[in-house]
Amino acid sequence: METASKAPEYISGSAKWILIITALSCAMLELIDSTAVSVSRPAMMGGLGATTMEIAWVITAYALGNVITVPLSAMLSAQFGRKVYFTGSVIVFTVSSLMCGLSSSLWMLVFCRFIQGLGGGGLLSTSQSIISDSFPPAEAATGVAIFGMGVLLGPAIGPVLGGYITDSFSWHWIFFINVPIGVLAAYLSWKYVPNLEDAVKTKKMDWLGIVLMIIGLCSLQYFLEEGASKDWFDSNEIVFFFILAVSGLSGFIWRELTTDEPAVNLKLYRNLPLALGNLMNLILGMMLIGVFFIFPLFAQDILGWTATMQGEFLIPSSIASIFAMLLVSKVILKKVSYHAASVSGILLFVLFLLFLSFSSADSNEHTLFWPFIISSFGKALVTVPIMTMALAGLRGTELAQATGLSNIMRQLGSAIGVALINIYLEHEKSMVRGNMVGHINQYNEIASERVAGIAGTFSAAGYPPDESMAASYKMVDQLLTKQEYLVSYNHVYIAAALFLLVSIPIIFMIRSPRKNGDTGQDMSMH
Repeated sequence: METASKAPEYISGSAKWILIITALSCAMLELIDSTAVSVSRPAMMGGLGATTMEIAWVITAYALGNVITVPLSAMLSAQFGRKVYFTGSVIVFTVSSLMCGLSSSLWMLVFCRFIQGLGGGGLLSTSQSIISDSFPPAEAATGVAIFGMGVLLGPAIGPVLGGYITDSFSWHWIFFINVPIGVLAAYLSWKYVPNLEDAVKTKKMDWLGIVLMIIGLCSLQYFLEEGASKDWFDSNEIVFFFILAVSGLSGFIWRELTTDEPAVNLKLYRNLPLALGNLMNLILGMMLIGVFFIFPLFAQDILGWTATMQGEFLIPSSIASIFAMLLVSKVILKKVSYHAASVSGILLFVLFLLFLSFSSADSNEHTLFWPFIISSFGKALVTVPIMTMALAGLRGTELAQATGLSNIMRQLGSAIGVALINIYLEHEKSMVRGNMVGHINQYNEIASERVAGIAGTFSAAGYPPDESMAASYKMVDQLLTKQEYLVSYNHVYIAAALFLLVSIPIIFMIRSPRKNGDTGQDMSMH
């Protein structure tokens, strides 16, 4: 390893606050865009002619880009210089946002979202360290606090902004709006971000590890996303990608454990609390983020909400998340054990899922308000102590690397969770549909009377007998589809609740740190 001799120079005056605003705006840009896309997916499905399974790629492609970039950010920042790397990430994010907005097909959008994820991973992972490393210790806490609040506000702003833009203009504009902000952010980052000269550079980039990681993760995601539609192992294509995923990930793990300068330091998993904590991060990413992936579809298919209505509905729970994070990290964890807090969070989120599993077409913003508030406190109660226990006792470079690994596992969990929940949702739709259709025939008196009644309504309106019967069957089909979707969504919520309950024993296997602050970190901001 080689280290340059210059010490970092701390900036002051207006440049300091311009730097905070620049880093903050870049982080919020990434977070706002991620949450805005969620409420816009139903509009994208209509505009691009995509199915639920296909539109999932818009989310998972971005998450995959993040998973690849986040663990490499520290190394790339040191290798090329923080100014160059951060500004480059802003430019990649901005250009890919423009291309996303210009996309005329689903797969062009998916590709551009993957590139956008590569840039976005660099933004979020580098922004906080820019502020921390550019200020003397006496001022760093203030900068980090401002940054942390912005990071918490981003997800609150995203849904309502995305909903308004989608309904008022089109889904393309949730990407176009990034362009002017990104151009300004690129200029400010190039002008004001310090290029720290004491960064440790690697003698040799671990390109083999990087390539194996990309091959393994992308193949795994393709296997999960496309396997169900291609009959899994009956398809040679799926078998090929499964073998590629296993080979790529196995090779990646072997490479990172045997090379002197790995791209991702997997040796940290010798620390059992970190390994178990990240296993929980993976599970939480799968279930918590996966469940919120399908809610916009549920809101449109069953409740008939517009994107704006969805965004406005999510504002209170987003604000509650900010309050809950601060309450848990500053108050609750000082009075309650980490294990008790984590289990309480799981149980609260399970309660939220059970509420959702009893949803009907008559559910509205009033009946769903408190369940979503409960979910905000549940997420905070489980994520903050899990992260704290996972990172307990780590310092310096190891802490930074471990934090990156934890973020990776959450992102990877979200990508896998979206795929698995989609698979289960589509399976339930076909099963429920088959069960319902099996009861609609000439021998079912109730069904026959219902069809005849609907046909009579059309006949009374002047339709010929043949058209009346055809219209009645079409209406019954629409009613069946809506009921099929409702029951399937409810089954997904129950399955997610059971999965979380089964994961509770893992929490008690994680060693709890001492209450005097074993990590020295405020985990609410990570």
